[in-house]
Order: sequence, then C-alpha cells, then structure tokens
Amino acid sequence: MTVYQNALAVATAREEGAALRSAIRRGFFADQTAGAAPHCVQGNLVILPEYLADDFHQYCGANPKPCPLLAVSEPGDPSLPTLAQDFDLRTDVPLYRIYRYGELERETIDIRDLWQDDFVGFVLGCSYSFETALIEHGIKLRHIELGRGVPMYVTNIETKPSGPFEGPMVVSMRPLTPERARQAAEVTKDFDRAHGEPVHIGDPKKIGIADIMAPDFGESIPIQSGEVPVFWACGVTPQMAIKQARPDICITHAPGFMVISDIAASELAAGRGPEICSNP
Repeated sequence: MTVYQNALAVATAREEGAALRSAIRRGFFADQTAGAAPHCVQGNLVILPEYLADDFHQYCGANPKPCPLLAVSEPGDPSLPTLAQDFDLRTDVPLYRIYRYGELERETIDIRDLWQDDFVGFVLGCSYSFETALIEHGIKLRHIELGRGVPMYVTNIETKPSGPFEGPMVVSMRPLTPERARQAAEVTKDFDRAHGEPVHIGDPKKIGIADIMAPDFGESIPIQSGEVPVFWACGVTPQMAIKQARPDICITHAPGFMVISDIAASELAAGRGPEICSNP
C-alpha cells in the first residue's frame, strides 16, 4: 500500500466511522454491522466493574486469539479517544446486552441509565475488520452478500482461565472453497488484532459443533458444494466467560452489533498502524 493509498484509507475510515456512530447515537441505525463502515476497525465490547478489570485484562492477555485487546477505558470514563475522539461507550453501539450474575437480562440501545463510576470498558478485535481485505483479494463472503450476521458457534476449545473468567472459545464461520480458504488464511494471518488466521478448517464436529446450520449466535449461512467451513476465533468468547464468572453486572455488545472506530482496518495488518490499546 502506498503512502497515498494509506492516507486515503485512514481518511475514509474516519469519515465512515463518524457517520455510522452518529446514526447509531441518534437511533437511526440499530442493525448488525457486517459490511457497514467497511473500512473501519470494528470491535467487541465488554464493560465490567473495576474490581474485575484486572482479572479480565489478564484473561484477554492469556487468550489473545479470541480476545485481542484494542482499547481499555479509564474507570468511569465512557470515552475511548484512541478509537475515536467522539466515542461514547454508553450510546455508540447498535445493541447492548445486559448480564446480571452471568445471565442475560435484556438488550437495549442505550446504557446511560446503567452507567457506573467504576465501569471499565474493554474493546477487543473483531473479524469484521479483515473482511474488506478478503473482498479486495477476490474472496466473496456470503453473509455480506445475503445481508446477514456472520454465524458463530460455541466450541469444545477451552480458553485459559484468569481469576473467575474461563470457558469455551466461540468461533465465527465463513464457507469457502479449499483454495480460497488457504488464501484467506494467508490474508488474515497479518490481522493478529482481529483474530488472525483461522483456528480450524473443515469438519465442524472436531471442534464440538454438532449442527453447522444451527449457530449459537448470528445467522445461518448455506454451505455450497465444493466448499468447507472456515472458522476464526471470535470476540463473543468473553460472553461465555461472563456466564462462568457471574459478575453482579456486565454489559457487552449483542453478537454482530459491533463497536465502530475511526481506525482504518488496513492499519491492523502486522507492522502497520497505531498501538491503540490505551491502558497497560
């Protein structure tokens, strides 16, 4: 990528991100975000009380494939200036999930009434961030063509525990021909802050998925003759760990309804882009 192309990508991402967040904040956009703001880094969200922040931070560090940290907020501060100057954790996600003691209580489009002075927000990388790179390499993504959320599955792959946080890895799936699967693995390996290369290609039963047409999150996607399912680690994984940890309150994004940043997705490729995790 030339300096000009990179500058153009950065400017495009900033414009796309600001426009989509504004629409979300005003209640004009409340949909899943696959294919939306395609040049922007997207992220998974976890908001926890400060007393659990260190354990969750360490959980992410122990499991960088499903939980690559992009940014961490200061306690009680709803802004994330390393992702976008105008970002507000309370209003700028299309759909939030509220968990009480590990159980899903409800979903909402605004959490200002729930915000606490001790809340710490974590934004983790998302595979939506590498999808434009795949498309630019000629790899068609059926969930985007169909206007659906990517299918996600709970697997039998266990994560490394930290404090009360533990549980199985969640994966996202995109059906590809074997040749395209190899190409996709090569493209995505540079996006380590968006889950990197696939964790599994082929037989879903080997990772504990009994029915590929019955995802645990997202929407089902048909697999055509000659294609194989390709699985990437997924940032919904922490929602499984939250069920185990049972915090008195935790707020996440709804699967597929992601954080939208002003960072260009191309900047996440290895060796390029800002270090956007704000806290150690």
